[in-house]
This record gives sequence, C-alpha cells and structure tokens, in this order.
Amino acid sequence: MSYLYVEDNEDIREAFGALIEADHRHITAVADAEAALALFGTRHFDVLITDVSLPGLSGTDLAREWLKPDPLRWVLLLSGYAFGHGLQGIGANVRALVKTCDPGELEALLEKIEATLAPNA
Repeated sequence: MSYLYVEDNEDIREAFGALIEADHRHITAVADAEAALALFGTRHFDVLITDVSLPGLSGTDLAREWLKPDPLRWVLLLSGYAFGHGLQGIGANVRALVKTCDPGELEALLEKIEATLAPNA
C-alpha cells in the first residue's frame, strides 16, 4: 500500500511517519501541499494523509485536488482539533482524525482503508 503523507512540522512528520510505518506500507512524506502536488502525476499513491493546516495550500484544498481525477480515492485528514460535519462534502472516502488520537484508533482506520482497497490493489 502506498501512502503520501503531508505534514509541515518536521518532528510530527517523523514521529507520525514512524507510527504508521509497516512492512506492507510505503510512506512518502513531504512538508507541504505544493510538494505533494508535484508528486501526483509522477507516482501512484493509494491514500493521501495530510495535515489540515499547511503553509500555502491547505490540506483540505490539497484533498480536493487529489480527488479531482477520482472522487472515490481515500483521504485521511489530520488536525489538532476535532472535525465537525462536512467531510462527505469533500469526498465519500474522506476521514479525519485528531493528531493526538490513540495509535490503536489510527491503526484500525488504516487497516479498514487497506481492506477496502485490497481487492483493487
């Protein structure tokens, strides 16, 4: 499974990247949405994981760009605060977690996404 992970804070990017690391996951981590956009056409990613608050283009705007070619792609939005309603307005397979979530909750969500994608992989 190939993940594109976007986080501007280097310490969080390294810690969270280590948290989601697994033998079956290939994680590409970048610091901003513009770097992520540059990779969109050059490599295949199964899932976009992005911080919401990024310098320049926001994580939600990045998610919208990611979803333009395929609105059923998977996106995991991460934030320092809880999301209200409205994720379905971004895309059917958009989920959100607070950055301080329990690691088990994060792993369960990633496993659910991977199980959904596995027949198509």
